[in-house]
Amino acid sequence: MMINPVKLSSDLAVDEDQNPAIWTSHAIACWRPKMLVASFPNRLRGTKLPMLSRGTAPEARLTGGPKLRSALGTRKAIAAVAILSALLNILFLAGPLYMLLIYDSVMPSGSVPTLVGLLTIVTVIYFFLGIFEVLRARILSDVAAQFDRQLTGHVQDLIADAQLRGERDGGDGMTPQRDLDAIRNFLAGSGPGAILDLPWVLLFLGLLTLLHAWLGLTALAGALVLIAITLLNDRLSREPMQKVAQTLSQRTRLALDTQRQMEVVHALGMRGRMKQRWQHVNSTYLADQDALARVSGQLGGFSKVFRLFLQSLVLTVGALLYLRGEASGGIVFAASILAARALAPIDQAIANWRGLTAARQGWERLETHLRHSNVDEFSRLELPPPRRSLSVESLAIKAPAGSHVILRNATFKLEAGEALGVVGPSAAGKTSLVKALTGIWTPLSGEIRLDGAALDQWESHRLGAHLGYLPQQADLFEGTVAENIARFDPTASSHDIIDAAQAAAVHEMVLALPAGYDTSVGPEGLNLSAGQRQRIGLARALFGKPFLVVLDEPNSNLDLEGEHALGRAIVGLRKRGAITVLVAHRPSILSFMNKIAVLKGGAILDFGDRQAVLSKMGLVGRDKPEVDPRNAVTVRAAQSG
Repeated sequence: MMINPVKLSSDLAVDEDQNPAIWTSHAIACWRPKMLVASFPNRLRGTKLPMLSRGTAPEARLTGGPKLRSALGTRKAIAAVAILSALLNILFLAGPLYMLLIYDSVMPSGSVPTLVGLLTIVTVIYFFLGIFEVLRARILSDVAAQFDRQLTGHVQDLIADAQLRGERDGGDGMTPQRDLDAIRNFLAGSGPGAILDLPWVLLFLGLLTLLHAWLGLTALAGALVLIAITLLNDRLSREPMQKVAQTLSQRTRLALDTQRQMEVVHALGMRGRMKQRWQHVNSTYLADQDALARVSGQLGGFSKVFRLFLQSLVLTVGALLYLRGEASGGIVFAASILAARALAPIDQAIANWRGLTAARQGWERLETHLRHSNVDEFSRLELPPPRRSLSVESLAIKAPAGSHVILRNATFKLEAGEALGVVGPSAAGKTSLVKALTGIWTPLSGEIRLDGAALDQWESHRLGAHLGYLPQQADLFEGTVAENIARFDPTASSHDIIDAAQAAAVHEMVLALPAGYDTSVGPEGLNLSAGQRQRIGLARALFGKPFLVVLDEPNSNLDLEGEHALGRAIVGLRKRGAITVLVAHRPSILSFMNKIAVLKGGAILDFGDRQAVLSKMGLVGRDKPEVDPRNAVTVRAAQSG
């Protein structure tokens, strides 16, 4: 059975000194009109970049501010791009020289062989010019792709961690991904080429000065005006760019929330009001976008017109020099081409300024996020699989983005094979306890230990292999039933998947689906009913035979048959020595528990054996589930435990 998971995280490690893509991105972050740091290395054919792989030494990890030190591979890549840029700009001189020779040599002499020879030479030069231009663009495209590959896992970790901490910056939580996209798009576009060509402006200005001082001074004055426009563009567009990014995030979040809740919106007649909310947010976004477009458009248009005017001005100065006998006709036309080439990189930089600003701001935000994140923690010693106990010691919990303590001084201990039912009124702290037990929320104080080891002593991907979790809303990922049960593990075998389904008593239900285990569940599992999603979510929780299984109201959407299947699954967990923690509002499921914890007002009021606690609560006899003959043995086994 083929399983193609969507990988949402990566444990890639990065060596700052050996990583040309990161070096390049830091160059973007440091770029300022007054300080040009532009190096865009990647690989030429035959010059390979150091690739990342699993198992990289833990010391070689990405940090918020990579150091600008180039190792041997990086220097080769930088040298390759620098050489290509040099060749391109030198070969661009073919046009002015050809014009100069045509007007000053061929036309006065009338020599056709000279004309043919010059045409042949310039054709060969333009052929190589095209090859070098394509090659440089391809190298920069490779840089962008490799940069994305090396950072995408870290960015997904940033997004996931921010979601778990309740930090979404008022938007949809996808700002780090958009920042990465902005950097990659800039690297793959024409902006880096324009920046790489900027130092060569001095060469063309120098050649103009050699032709005549007044020609050089005229072009220099024009270049200074364009540079002033660039500085003004940077200053005026910085704040509008930040506003556009913020309102775009809010706009996307509102659209996703509305789409996700469309059934409720339609049923409750809220469509008009939600449309008004959308129009308000969209109007704000359009206003911010218009403000940015006005700045970029006005300055970009002015710079383009000014560059055309400057070409005419250079021609005018050249014509005056010709009339005074200080320049030939060939020099006049060659000077016009040189001036255009000298100012083209500045004009292109202004045209790409929006992308550069977005990339620079994105890099700064990513740099800040990475510096304050823990996505690159050192590798921990791999602990043996837990098999004995779960202990909760003086636990206090609050929501990541809140200040109110939800659960205080919770203490209890469970041994292998025990099942704890957690009961209590709404807002008592039951779901908060579940999120703490699974490592989703970090305790405010106290400890949660598996076999004596605190949860933070485990790496999250290793801890997850020993945990089973079914939240209140059992959403599935788009894919097949088998992929969802297997937690999108590409190495999962058919036996492991079917074993989990049988442990959750859903094997027969899955076989009855149109394509069995290969049935597509659709986006968020919407091709299945709520009860089917919850039962498949239970199979996902039991995949890999985890030691600790935490179920938050797992029978909320189940019919009688589903609840019986849940009971059989709990019995199976206890028999194999797993620990089960189950939050319940229906007393019937409690018959499968041997321990009960009563929560109220953010504290554990009572904890102990099922019968003793239920007697105090006056619920003895109400914990008996409805039973048909097929499930009588299962229920008797649970009650005797």
